[in-house]
Amino acid sequence: MIDKAKKILVCLVMSFIFMSLFHTFASHQNINKKVDYSTFLSEVRKRKVSKAYINDREIIVVKKDHSKYKTYMPIHDPKLLDILINKHVKVFGKMLEEPSLFFSVFISWLPMILLTGFWFFFMRQIHSGNGGRSTIFFGKSKARMLTKDEIKTTFSDVAGCDEAKEEVLELVQYLRKPSRFQKLGGKIPKGVLMIGPPGTGKTLLAKAIAGEAKVPFFTISGSDFVEMFVGVGASRVRDMFEHSRRYAPCIIFIDEIDAVGRHRGSGLGGVHDEREQTLNQMLVEMDGFDINKGVILIAATNRPDVLDPALLRPGRFDRQVLVDLPDVLGRNQILKVHMRKIPVSQNVNSMVIARGTPGFSGADLSNLVNEAALFAAREKKNIVSMIEFEKAKDKIIMGTERKSMVMSDYQKETTAYHEAGHVIIGRLVPEHDPVHKATIIPHGLALGVTMFLPKEDNFTLSRNKIESKISTLYGGRLAEELIYGENSVTTGASNDIKLATGLAKNMITKWGFSEKLGPLLYTEEEDEVFIGKSSNKISQISEHTAKIIDEEIRDIVDRNYKRARNILNENMDILHKMKEALVKYETIDSLQIDDLMSRKDVRPPNNGFETI
Repeated sequence: MIDKAKKILVCLVMSFIFMSLFHTFASHQNINKKVDYSTFLSEVRKRKVSKAYINDREIIVVKKDHSKYKTYMPIHDPKLLDILINKHVKVFGKMLEEPSLFFSVFISWLPMILLTGFWFFFMRQIHSGNGGRSTIFFGKSKARMLTKDEIKTTFSDVAGCDEAKEEVLELVQYLRKPSRFQKLGGKIPKGVLMIGPPGTGKTLLAKAIAGEAKVPFFTISGSDFVEMFVGVGASRVRDMFEHSRRYAPCIIFIDEIDAVGRHRGSGLGGVHDEREQTLNQMLVEMDGFDINKGVILIAATNRPDVLDPALLRPGRFDRQVLVDLPDVLGRNQILKVHMRKIPVSQNVNSMVIARGTPGFSGADLSNLVNEAALFAAREKKNIVSMIEFEKAKDKIIMGTERKSMVMSDYQKETTAYHEAGHVIIGRLVPEHDPVHKATIIPHGLALGVTMFLPKEDNFTLSRNKIESKISTLYGGRLAEELIYGENSVTTGASNDIKLATGLAKNMITKWGFSEKLGPLLYTEEEDEVFIGKSSNKISQISEHTAKIIDEEIRDIVDRNYKRARNILNENMDILHKMKEALVKYETIDSLQIDDLMSRKDVRPPNNGFETI
């Protein structure tokens, strides 16, 4: 309809232009030759002129040889007519042409036609912005409806969140057979709030619920409710719930609900009237649900701490489902789901990839598989092997490989000693994660990287494990110090020092690993100001306690620094051999590291993958 309106408007404008041009050219004879008035009078007296068409001061002259020209009287000449008659020139008068009735009407109505066309176009634009529904009002819902035939996502497409799937499974059963629950007096939750970090699959799980239940699915973002006009959001909420009831049983999914559901009256500068009115209307609509209507509201957020308490109470969002980052088994399942879409080599071990990606969300793993496919495509391969998966993982974790960066031999050697120090300490301290690989190829902002591959996900950390991490972090700096001396230590350990200091500080202030201070909390939680918390924080730690904290942190760091130094001194021969291997191969894997730690000859690289 919008394209049709545009075509009509363009046709009207073009018609007006063509008619104007036609009228202009049709009303004038196309005579290009012009002659001065004195020449015209001379030719009249010499009897060379046969006809004269007089139109005010314009005269079109036809000579006896049938040639034509145009002339103009400089002033009105009352004697001209007598001269022409005496010389037997036929004189014709020409009346000024008036525009036709149609043309006059068209010109007078043109502004109204243009205004009507623009109004029609503007109204159609508003209509298209409201989901294509027959309305021109801002207050209508922007929720997009997917029919049950359009949703192809099922629980088989969702992996890594088995507990969350079990939580929402009864929603599917209720939507399929509501009478099964109603005859026993059971009430299905009116609202389900999915909580979890970004990329964990909250939206995907909501679509899978609708796909399994075979019901319509309304989807909208929290930011779509709030506009600059007060009351528009509340009107859209009313319209969304009213419209969804016509398609019950169905699911309404609100993504990023924290955009509209934030704590009321929060912040430093008062309230946001439009957002709060929208939230109030949503609370009223959720309370007004009829349990037999079969409309279930599902919302997702990664900031549950900012939501208004009234939104979370029973009767509104009755159930909160945690969709957390997947564990190693969950990551393995997610990788298998995404690997079904690409040709994968038999040497690809998804469990090895899962072990090497702790903290990855489902979206991160999807990106990893896609990057691996792109690497294979660049190499013009027909299948994706473990080499491409390793490259993709390195790119995501360490950053893009900086092939254009040229390092001097001294910089390569220094970086090799630095990474070798990390590897040796990591292999010899207790309870440390196994070393996966070390490289001196620059990635991102780092000149070299040492990667560790946990055997399993770590949900808690022991004191021994934390102190082993601190020792390993200082291994790189210590290797430079032992080889080149204190005055030649580089700034490459800046991030290592930051991480080690943070771990030592948390051991004392958060985790209670201090005999002098005991298991007490000595750090304040950082609350956001806009949640309604105070912006004026007064430290509850005395100067004496702060001094003890600093001393305890320094004691932990010194203890592990000394331990790392002793380990490197005892294994100086391995440090030199590992440096040589890194300079030669640039990247060494776990099998090559095993050879070096056993003081054996280093085997060639194993093409970037390992077996369990």
